[in-house]
Amino acid sequence: MTHRPLFQRLGLAAAATLISTLGWAQAQPPIKLGISTAVQLQIGRDTRDGAQLAVDEINAKGGLLGRQITTVVADETEDPEKGISAIKKLTADDKVDVIVGGYTSGVVLAQMPHISAAKTLYINVGAASPAINAKVKQNYEANKYIFRIGTLNSLHLAGGLVSYMTDYLHGELGMKKFAIVGESAKWVQDLLPVLKKAATAKGLDVVMSETFDTGTTNFSPLLSKVKNSGAEYMVVILSHASSDVLAKQWYDARIPVPYGGIDVKGQDTDFFERVGGKAVTEVAGNYIVRAPISPRTLPFLDAFKERYKREAVYTGAGAYDAVHAWADAVTRAKTLDTEAVIKSLEKVDMPITTGRLQLDEAHDVKAGPGLVNMLWVQWQEGGKRVILWPKESRTGDFVKPQWMK
Repeated sequence: MTHRPLFQRLGLAAAATLISTLGWAQAQPPIKLGISTAVQLQIGRDTRDGAQLAVDEINAKGGLLGRQITTVVADETEDPEKGISAIKKLTADDKVDVIVGGYTSGVVLAQMPHISAAKTLYINVGAASPAINAKVKQNYEANKYIFRIGTLNSLHLAGGLVSYMTDYLHGELGMKKFAIVGESAKWVQDLLPVLKKAATAKGLDVVMSETFDTGTTNFSPLLSKVKNSGAEYMVVILSHASSDVLAKQWYDARIPVPYGGIDVKGQDTDFFERVGGKAVTEVAGNYIVRAPISPRTLPFLDAFKERYKREAVYTGAGAYDAVHAWADAVTRAKTLDTEAVIKSLEKVDMPITTGRLQLDEAHDVKAGPGLVNMLWVQWQEGGKRVILWPKESRTGDFVKPQWMK
């Protein structure tokens, strides 16, 4: 009787076990990742596509806990009621394991009770109101499912904007008189008084502070007031109002006041082309541009552009980072159990496309040296973008509008 060597018999047994294990893994249902966003906007499309890019990277390496991840998209538009419907669809109908998304703060605030009721992990990558994560501290048990990864909250945005105004525009360029204008929206209502108070405390002269309706189509009266205010710089804070119309009307009227600030749609990679170059010299706060912000920045931007044939805006990076951070938390927890993943995600400490990710006790992104910070980026001739501030990230110098030279 012929006997196979022991190692051959063990090898066959090991192979059989491996085949059985792989078969079991393939038979497992996929993990479902929900994406709730305003898909009609580039911000929403990039949220969807950034998340998908991360999912595909994870799946290519064997998936998560031996299972593949699939995505389900729900369009929340910019309407609270539709936002609530999107959450209900993802949690009740699709039964997703986690949700990534968010853009409009008012929509996210309306969605929160429904997220908590569903006990589904939710990672906001676009809405900036601090009221969202404040609810985590106010009632942890009810709101522990809510995290923010990607955008900084409005208070951090105000701090970054004050630094840009005081340390750069005033400290380096000598400007002192500022007009601050912003849209009438929840996140701006949170930010504006903080910004004005901080700027004044730093010795700046806020000669004008005013809000305008998000549906404004004629900025001429506002621009005339800014021109007559004596301001040396116009600080803008807008996300839902038309950045395109503002840029065109500012340029066509040759307003002798340069402008910039937090202009969310001014971050769009096609913004300069979209307005026919009339955004030249505008500064738009950003989180990610083509610069070595972290070891993950350029590889992400290259991969995103190769696949989608466009540059990513901040929500694309935020969604990509959110998926990888969630997957990291699941891997460390060794389970998809929501409670365990929450505890694991609370301890996240990892490089992301915009810096290094750590979270505070409100499940909010920490800002500061070595972490995530705002970049103040100017549109220049030909659609070139240069980082002006922080100083350590600078890639170019401030340019005034041609009619002011």
